[in-house]
Amino acid sequence: MTCTGCGAQEFDEGFLEDGGESSRGYTRWIEGPLQRGIFGGARTMGKPRREVRAFRCRQCGHLELYAGDYV
Repeated sequence: MTCTGCGAQEFDEGFLEDGGESSRGYTRWIEGPLQRGIFGGARTMGKPRREVRAFRCRQCGHLELYAGDYV
């Protein structure tokens, strides 16, 4: 993996925390444009979800995010 910010190749893996109400403690990517429901929350019913993996460049701090089918 190469940093798109500075070209370095050393990363630390981490994750993005979701601290919202009823959160599961991690962030997910949801396919499609944001659509809001009647109370202003995101409409996600029936949309594919992907776990987000985050890697921080040791050189410049840039975050590289990947959404995929991870186990």
